[in-house]
Amino acid sequence: LVPGFIENRHRELEELRGALAAGRFDQLGHIGHRMRGIGSTYGFDRVSTLGGELEARAAASDRAGLDALIAGYADYLARLKVVYE
Repeated sequence: LVPGFIENRHRELEELRGALAAGRFDQLGHIGHRMRGIGSTYGFDRVSTLGGELEARAAASDRAGLDALIAGYADYLARLKVVYE
């Protein structure tokens, strides 16, 4: 399940970038809400935290803050290493 979860997060990142470019704050808020709910379910609390922050910044139409969060999310996903024990 985890590889599929990670793959979906990469798709989600592209969705976030597109929504920001289009100024779709409502869509950004929905994506953030979804992230907030699903991250912890799979043991990725950082995804949930970022989702909550995205949701709040989308509600405030904070384009600069959203851009920074999306860049941070991209960095997080790029550095993410899943280790099975």
